[in-house]
Amino acid sequence: MNILEYPLNSKVILRKKMAIKKELLLKNGFIEKKIAILGGSTTSEITKILELFLLNNGIKPNFYESEYNRYYEDAIFNEEALAKFNPDIVYIHTTNVNIQKFPDISSSNEDVEILINSEIDKFKSIWKAISLHNCDIIQNNFDLPFERELGNLDCYDIHGKTYFINQLNQQISLSARHIKNLYINDINYLSSYIGLQSWFDKSLWYQAKYALSMNSIPELSFNIAKIINSIFCKTKKCLVLDLDNTCWGGVISDDGLSGISIGTETAISESYTGFQKYIKSLQGRGVILAACSKNDFENAKEGFNHPDTILKFEDFSSFKANWNEKYKNIIEIVREVNIGLDSLVFIDDNPFERELACSQLPSLSVPDVGNNITEFINYIDRNGYFEPISFSIDDENRGKYYKDNKKRVDVLAEFTSYDDFLKSLEMVAEIKSFSQIYLNRITQLINKTNQFNLTTRRFTFSEVESIWGDDKFIKIYGKLSDKYGSNGLVSVIIGEVKSNVCHINLWVMSCRVIKRDLEFAMFDKLVKLCSNNKISMIVGKYYESTKNNLVSDLYKKLGFTLRSKDNNDSIWELDISNYKNKNKNNIIRINI
Repeated sequence: MNILEYPLNSKVILRKKMAIKKELLLKNGFIEKKIAILGGSTTSEITKILELFLLNNGIKPNFYESEYNRYYEDAIFNEEALAKFNPDIVYIHTTNVNIQKFPDISSSNEDVEILINSEIDKFKSIWKAISLHNCDIIQNNFDLPFERELGNLDCYDIHGKTYFINQLNQQISLSARHIKNLYINDINYLSSYIGLQSWFDKSLWYQAKYALSMNSIPELSFNIAKIINSIFCKTKKCLVLDLDNTCWGGVISDDGLSGISIGTETAISESYTGFQKYIKSLQGRGVILAACSKNDFENAKEGFNHPDTILKFEDFSSFKANWNEKYKNIIEIVREVNIGLDSLVFIDDNPFERELACSQLPSLSVPDVGNNITEFINYIDRNGYFEPISFSIDDENRGKYYKDNKKRVDVLAEFTSYDDFLKSLEMVAEIKSFSQIYLNRITQLINKTNQFNLTTRRFTFSEVESIWGDDKFIKIYGKLSDKYGSNGLVSVIIGEVKSNVCHINLWVMSCRVIKRDLEFAMFDKLVKLCSNNKISMIVGKYYESTKNNLVSDLYKKLGFTLRSKDNNDSIWELDISNYKNKNKNNIIRINI
């Protein structure tokens, strides 16, 4: 069991943090990120524990840490120091101890409104100042007070601290909905989950100015790490489910359809129904579902014909029910869905199957869920495997994209010519300059794409928004549809123009549309835009990673000339006057 996953043992993590860090640093493939922590209270231990959770998820952080309670001064007046550090993320660790002034018993409605606006205005000025650094911001909301002078009245009387904090939190939430690079670390929920008596330690506050207990620090750090993982698209994409005693109680092949537990007849049936409802909600917001069961296919499929089932057979983008080893079926699911193994989470009630999958597929996430169905949701939810920071139409339709893709793969077998297959798809592309409504999806695609990724660069939303508004960049997105449906926004090129030369800083394309020739249509559009802007040369860079060998020869295919090479990294150039259209035979029709 991973000590840095739910359920956390805070005391062990705190005690063994140095040994845990030493072991984590033995891993390879980290991405390095700069994280500034501006604290309204002491943060040194938070920084140390947060580092562990980030390392565990492949992020190697470099920290900037403000002095005690200097969060406002560092944000507003120490701009040069932050600019020099050049953070990717700024985390503002404030709690209820940092509220400047609470209402007193003589405060009127108008007075309370003024106090709320004053507090929110202070934070708005902080967020505005930090946004100048083109970074993402993580802001705590406020935890509830430990004491309530007004008792239960405290939550609804205008003089109550609880009432005041709830109003502040509502305003912070509204701000986060409108400020695209602002994300809320919900300590209001977290402190309730832990319990206020355990969350806050008066002695530690008076002695060391920590605004939470020592044992709460791992939980807080875990929560922050989930947001950071999501910002850098380190979250998972696909949930692989066992069936018997996981999606329903009992064994379908032995008990039959009427004998399995699902529905509301018994407590155990309701537990499985509750689990299915949770899974259905994940699927509804874009988590891909796959089934992996040692079972007869027809028997396994029949389980989803039960009158009380929430999940349906059609909800699964891949369905493996046979007598092969499950880890082998999971490899097939990866090939079928065409995503990385490290994007999958496997849930199975059988400890043997979990252990075997772990041993054979080390990059697969396999939580030790046990066999108590009432705990299964906790292991998925609390580990934040699928934690989002935003929600788009592409997320909502992701499951459909992969199911439609399976139809294309099935039809491919009917053709002897791959070009004929591509023509049969009747593909239509929309290739245009960045639009503000797509910036979230563009950021997501940039940070999630590994295989078709020429420069391996990652950008935060703030950086993408800055590029969108900067005329020195040529920036295009590509959407692809065919007779089976839309694939959504699946490709992005960002070129920086310097002295009539376009330097390709980034080029990514989703694995959903690899080998559909969209790359040629995208490049044709880039060449056209360069020509219209009197740009004569395009320079492309290829930086090798462990996953992008697929595109190592792309520039050669496009007619570039190799300019220089350093080990497996290379720089290519193309005189666009010599370029010939690569969207051969107009296989992809461009929608203008």
